[in-house]
Amino acid sequence: MDTNIDNLKRFLENVRSIGFWGRVFGWRRIKDQLIDAATDLERLLASYEHEKGRAAQAVQNSLDLAKDMDLAKGEGIKKQAEIDRLLLKTGEDATKILSLSTEISSVSASLKNELEKNTGLAHKNDLLAQQLENKQVELKKASDQVLLYEADRERQEQEHSEEMATLKKYQDRTIAEREQEKQEQHAAEVARIENLKNTWVVHQDTVRQTMKALCSRHTIDYIDKVGFKGDPDNTVSICGEYIVFDAKSPRGEDLSNFPIYVKDQAEKAKKYANQENVKKWIFFVVPANTLEVVKTFVYHLADYQVFVVAIDALEPILLSLKKVEEYEFADQLSPEERENICRILGKFAHLSKRRIQIDTFFISQFMELAYKCESDLPPDVLEKAIEFERAEKLNPPLEKRAKAIPMADLEKSLTKIQNDAGNKGISLEHGRLTDGLNGIPLYSPA
Repeated sequence: MDTNIDNLKRFLENVRSIGFWGRVFGWRRIKDQLIDAATDLERLLASYEHEKGRAAQAVQNSLDLAKDMDLAKGEGIKKQAEIDRLLLKTGEDATKILSLSTEISSVSASLKNELEKNTGLAHKNDLLAQQLENKQVELKKASDQVLLYEADRERQEQEHSEEMATLKKYQDRTIAEREQEKQEQHAAEVARIENLKNTWVVHQDTVRQTMKALCSRHTIDYIDKVGFKGDPDNTVSICGEYIVFDAKSPRGEDLSNFPIYVKDQAEKAKKYANQENVKKWIFFVVPANTLEVVKTFVYHLADYQVFVVAIDALEPILLSLKKVEEYEFADQLSPEERENICRILGKFAHLSKRRIQIDTFFISQFMELAYKCESDLPPDVLEKAIEFERAEKLNPPLEKRAKAIPMADLEKSLTKIQNDAGNKGISLEHGRLTDGLNGIPLYSPA
């Protein structure tokens, strides 16, 4: 009988030397070897049973031979030797079989433990495989989601690109419309400024043409080229005097600054009034629509007056001025009126000259006092006085040209000064002062 157990030995050797990963991933090979080892074990067990049968047969044969010992002692001795040999061999075989049985039992127990371990590992492997499969499913789902996200992102990028292109078109169109609107506004503003300039030029031309027409109609000399310094817009000559009519027009739609402009021009009109043979009346001809913002129509300046008039008032003004040529003013006055005028003029001249005389006297007295302060005062007192002098400031009342000085205010101020002087014991006897002043000669003896 075949007793080859190489497969069993090989299986036992592999079981002793197999590692964890070999158990996990080499389970199929171990399973195949286990089947081959089981086949060898069955073959070995069959051999064992066969030998056991042979041993029993040998015992039976020994018993038969013992019965026949007497009959065949000769043969018995030979057979006994054969039996002893066979028994010895049988004992050895039994010992081997027992050893093999023990080893097989141990191997079976080890195989059982390994099978249990391998079963656990297989279960874990199945769990890992299931988890791996689940992870692969999740990975597949995630991959699908990524693909969907990528597709959605590409779609969004495409939509964004299309929207950006549309927005760029809108922006370009808006910029073009804004630029066109700015150009139109600029052109409108330029046209408006040109219209304003044209309005000012038209106003100048209208005043000039009106003045020339009126002068031609009423036989008044219109002067194209004046004989004095300056270049007024319009000048007429009446009774040997030049009369200036300057055209003034706002350069913008905002009329709020026009009164300030007129006032400034009135002060600058002094360049005409100071010229020889130029009448001290200067006329500013303004558009009729500006009269509602003009608050002052007459500027009473130091040496001349400025009148703000509209174009419609030019004719009556020229006719009124032309009346001067129709009669000699002095011839129209009565002797009493001429006497009163001369008396007032003489009174003003006398008072002016007397005031100059008195002021000159007090100036000399003040100069003498100033020299005495510098020469007679102690140096330290003089130095302190100079410090106070430098710290003092004298601000006379500011003259407002557009405001007249009422006589009532002057009388009120004079009364206050007289009362203050009387309270301080200063004598203000006008009679004695008048007599004393009149006693002083006004003119040097010839």
